[in-house]
Amino acid sequence: MLKQTLTIATRGSKLALWQAEYVRKRIVERRPDLTVDILVLKTRGDIILDVPLAKVGGKGLFVKEIEEALLDGRADMAVHSMKDVPMQLPDGLVIGIIPQRAAPYDLFVSNRHPDLESLPRGATVGTSSLRRQAQLLALRPDIIVHSLRGNVDTRIRKLNEGQFAAIIMAAAGLLRLGIHTPHMAALAPPDFLPAAGQGALGIEFANSRTDIHDLLQFMEDTPTRTCVEAERGFLAGLDGGCQVPIAAHARMTDENSFILDGLVASPDGKQVIREHICGETNLARETGLELAQRCKNKGADMLLRLRQ
Repeated sequence: MLKQTLTIATRGSKLALWQAEYVRKRIVERRPDLTVDILVLKTRGDIILDVPLAKVGGKGLFVKEIEEALLDGRADMAVHSMKDVPMQLPDGLVIGIIPQRAAPYDLFVSNRHPDLESLPRGATVGTSSLRRQAQLLALRPDIIVHSLRGNVDTRIRKLNEGQFAAIIMAAAGLLRLGIHTPHMAALAPPDFLPAAGQGALGIEFANSRTDIHDLLQFMEDTPTRTCVEAERGFLAGLDGGCQVPIAAHARMTDENSFILDGLVASPDGKQVIREHICGETNLARETGLELAQRCKNKGADMLLRLRQ
């Protein structure tokens, strides 16, 4: 039986709180008889901000403490950015609901320069991602890319302080928070590919909680789940995380099929392997795995070994 008071676990960043509040509001709009609280937890990824993600353990840094709260009963559900969710979930937990996706692309953000092409030679660009770094350097090998960690406000502050000529950020986060700068230009597929699951939210809970699944089923978006599962299948096929530049983007072509683009690169952007594949919705993950194998056949194995 569903409890009258439910708890959502989340990180404490402004964006994470927006995401949790978005889910909370949708629940209480549909079920005003329920009370939904938000439990804010600090993850290791929120604490370690002076080291690139690739060197401190990658995506799992943002979810471990939250998943512990699900397992020990402090929380009934958790809201994640799907691009931060590791491929392997703890036993007993499931990403049970994936709502409709927001913008699945990156943004070039600057106070002085309209777009990537307009940056002067030697300009410094900030990003937290090897995936973005590799694609930036493939397009503009003459610029300098420096690591930029921290929440959205921290990154914008460093841009405003003049530490960077531009920064690259996920469009969904900036749009959700209503943040604008003098210059914002899309870095979008097929030229610039996002992270697997970028722009999508995932609601995680114990797989035994059929009550939570039934409550949240109205938020499930089948096209988004298909695309995210295909992208994560590609990532799984490459055993990928934050240590190698890997990108994936799926888009529906009709209600039963999709196209998946995948990329594996060297961090300096000098070697880039791209492939695409058509798939059917009932074989999303399998299609992603097949695309991963195609990339391996073209030499991605060698790039993947660079992380060893």
